[in-house]
Amino acid sequence: MFAIDNPVLQRELISNLRAPRAFLLMLVYQIALAAVVLIAYPRDTRIDLSRESASAQRLVDFFFVGQFAIASLMAPSFTAGAISGEKERKTYEMLLASPLRPWVIVSGKLVAALAHLVVLVSGSLPIIMLCLPLGGVSIYELLAAYVGLLSAIFLFGSISMYCSSYFKRTSASLVVSYVLILPILIVGVVSWLSLAQQGDFRLFATVTFVPVVCLVAGFMMLAVTARRLLYPPDVGSQGSEVVDLDQEQKEAVGLVIQRDQFPDNLFAPPRRKTLMDDNANPVYDKEMHAELFSQGTLMLRLVIQLSMVLAIPLMAVLLFLAPNYASYYVGYVLIFNILAAPVFTAGSITSERERQTLDLLLTTTISSWEIMWGKLLAGYRVSFVLTSFLMFPLLLSFLNPELFKNWQAMLIYVAICIVSSVFNAVLALFLSTLLRKTSSAMMISYIVLMFLYCLPIAIYFLFWSFAPDGDSMESRLARQEVENIRFLGIASPLMAADSTPMTEVASGSGSAKAKIGSWPLVGGYFAVTLGAIAILLGVNTWLFQQRWRLTGRG
Repeated sequence: MFAIDNPVLQRELISNLRAPRAFLLMLVYQIALAAVVLIAYPRDTRIDLSRESASAQRLVDFFFVGQFAIASLMAPSFTAGAISGEKERKTYEMLLASPLRPWVIVSGKLVAALAHLVVLVSGSLPIIMLCLPLGGVSIYELLAAYVGLLSAIFLFGSISMYCSSYFKRTSASLVVSYVLILPILIVGVVSWLSLAQQGDFRLFATVTFVPVVCLVAGFMMLAVTARRLLYPPDVGSQGSEVVDLDQEQKEAVGLVIQRDQFPDNLFAPPRRKTLMDDNANPVYDKEMHAELFSQGTLMLRLVIQLSMVLAIPLMAVLLFLAPNYASYYVGYVLIFNILAAPVFTAGSITSERERQTLDLLLTTTISSWEIMWGKLLAGYRVSFVLTSFLMFPLLLSFLNPELFKNWQAMLIYVAICIVSSVFNAVLALFLSTLLRKTSSAMMISYIVLMFLYCLPIAIYFLFWSFAPDGDSMESRLARQEVENIRFLGIASPLMAADSTPMTEVASGSGSAKAKIGSWPLVGGYFAVTLGAIAILLGVNTWLFQQRWRLTGRG
């Protein structure tokens, strides 16, 4: 009965699909996809349909790679709070005590969370069908791509559901989900593009190997999630899992965080056993010692280990074997910080509202600036230390003689990572001040950062992929116009890293050309970002001082 008439599925579908954001997201998604096809559609006055169209093939590849990347970002946002959200709402115990079987709960949560994403992806089919008349792409390739895409969505949702069952907070579940999905995203994109010239093999692998792997891995994680609901860990008051920090320290597998030793105490200090100093900031001290790690260090250990597992091969290839691609490793560091920074900062003020303690905070004698920098530094300190583990290979790369000759570029890369991490934390804190829910502040932070950082690169890549080739005057002018589009990303650290000039370097395949880059774009990025940081901090302080403290609106 419950398997057919699933109350969890019905409730989740009603609350998710009837929300206004569902229709708004569908509208924005369809408009964006239609704009991509419109920009990239061939403008030849006469199209020869008797030959395969390279433009159509590039358009379809770009179309599906973009959808795959979007699915990897959206699936955790829909699913990572499926179980942890029940814990945050204090309804976890009631869910465990219900007569529903664990598989019914897990399947209902998963289907309801992914239904909206599946509708979005399926809605793009009529748009991509417009590319079929151009030739070079068959209907079977399109259907196979959708089979692989839907299989990947199921896998991403299963990963997020699995993480959601292990953490009390959605923020922790979300960042671990992204760290697990990021390697899959990289492997999927590289495999799809590298097999573009082997259409038959790519078609066969997409409809056989990819679905089997995704389904097997996904169902295994869902089985573990259902078993965790059937045999839950010790549950204390209000559905909070009991975490013995000393016992966790003894049973930790792999990386062990020594909270009383350097450098672990930089981001996971031990609990305070003495009184604070007279000149200490109580907000910062409370956030660092009590709030962030009251539920143990499992999330930190997983994030560090998983990110380093991916960073080691990337470092070996991009910084030593092919140092002319060093900016790509910087991109990996920046993407990691984009995922990590909002987790530790987006709940700085919204968590006070959710606990109904903001009014108490505003009535203290602590100044607005002390509150702001205490909250900001507590969250930024954790995200930056985690990011610095990945930045260390940039300094280690000076051992490579080819990169040592480009020490200015390497220092610029480090500076870009530092400035970007500060902006990410300040933006998340600003949105946490404006909004009322931590989940909303975190998701809007991700949306704004992706819009500022990734959209200009996508636009540039779209125009560059379909720019005319040749040595004619018109082709050169068209390519020059495409290069000018790079300045749309003046606020993007990814674009700034890619635009940093480098001298000629030697790699395993021979000598590579020098990367010309654009110093004005790099300098403009630092100017724009530092100005934005100052403005956001000023507005944030003003909101605390004028809007709430003087009016009493918490």
